[in-house]
Amino acid sequence: MGTTVSPFTPATRRHPPRLLPGLALAVLSCLIACTALAAPAAGATRVKDLGKLQGWRDNALVGWGIVTGLAGTGDSPGNAATRQALANVFSQFNLAIPAAQIQSRNVAVVMIAASLPPFSREGDTLDITVTSAGDARSLLGGSLLLAPLKAADGHTYALAEGPLSVGGYRYDANGNVVQKNHPTVGSVPGGAKVEKGLQSAVLAEDGRLTFVLANPDYTTAARIASAINAQPGLGSARARDAEAIDIEVPADQRAQPVGFIARIEGLLVEPDGHARVVINERTGTVVAGGEVRISPVAVSQGDLRISIATVNSVSQPGAAWGAAAGGRTALVANSTVDVNEQAGGAFLPPGSSTVADLVQSLARLKTNTRDVISILRAIKAAGALHADLIVQ
Repeated sequence: MGTTVSPFTPATRRHPPRLLPGLALAVLSCLIACTALAAPAAGATRVKDLGKLQGWRDNALVGWGIVTGLAGTGDSPGNAATRQALANVFSQFNLAIPAAQIQSRNVAVVMIAASLPPFSREGDTLDITVTSAGDARSLLGGSLLLAPLKAADGHTYALAEGPLSVGGYRYDANGNVVQKNHPTVGSVPGGAKVEKGLQSAVLAEDGRLTFVLANPDYTTAARIASAINAQPGLGSARARDAEAIDIEVPADQRAQPVGFIARIEGLLVEPDGHARVVINERTGTVVAGGEVRISPVAVSQGDLRISIATVNSVSQPGAAWGAAAGGRTALVANSTVDVNEQAGGAFLPPGSSTVADLVQSLARLKTNTRDVISILRAIKAAGALHADLIVQ
């Protein structure tokens, strides 16, 4: 008779496979590494927020024009530039009026400024700033006539016109003047239209890009180059110096570099920088990074107050010292000097403390901002503050 073995007997029961200790440790290490790569650092910043590609820059545009429609607040009739400019405008409409015969205070000669961003196209609009170039008292209510805007190469890139927006006013009558802000400066949002597009070349002839840091730093430049080299398909990068990182674009992506640049801009890098403490004595503002270090140093802050009070009194001569004896009334000044020194706070920061720790400790001692500024300057003079102290 055969023996039947039940599938539930201990001889055939299936147990989950067990990993060897070494294999389990390897899997755990791989999971930790993958998690570290997936989670960005706490201070990680996108590369696009740390700088820009070389060749991306705004271009200044400038021109001059005429503002009309002013309510008697324009240039004076003796302004030769205004009269000549208005005569030139009339001549374009077959109105031959000599400049000497033009007498109007409703017109002002102005200068126009704008900024042409990179990759501008025909038809794009620009904001313009209009400033008085003559002796006009106010540009309120005026409208700018069509005027060309030129770049440094002398070519016209935009045309400006439109009603002015002035954030002030000026009214005067019988010698009385009421003025708010600067009425001789105005703006026209979207007042200029681009007539000639501008294409900025960011890719060099040898197929390289140059990324320029906004705040030059060797450590940040090296980290960006390492982040680019660690990503497959992004070519090779090399930090040229503290400001520029040269990136070699693969040959198959040079025709359409937009996707390549977008991948580089999206990389996360933890920037580094110089330790700085900025102090504004006028407003009593102190701004410092949380990791600015201070060596062990003792700080004692006290308050010495000296008050001097003078009381004037009159001394009258007695009967025995009357006028016959040569006595007379005298003015006597009695002065009192009071010295009051309040108990000052003492602070001894521990080793490797930061400016944030120092400020918190001084706040617990109820130290005002002016005294905090003096203490920080004294610590810097003592060589215990490891940061650049910038006083504004």
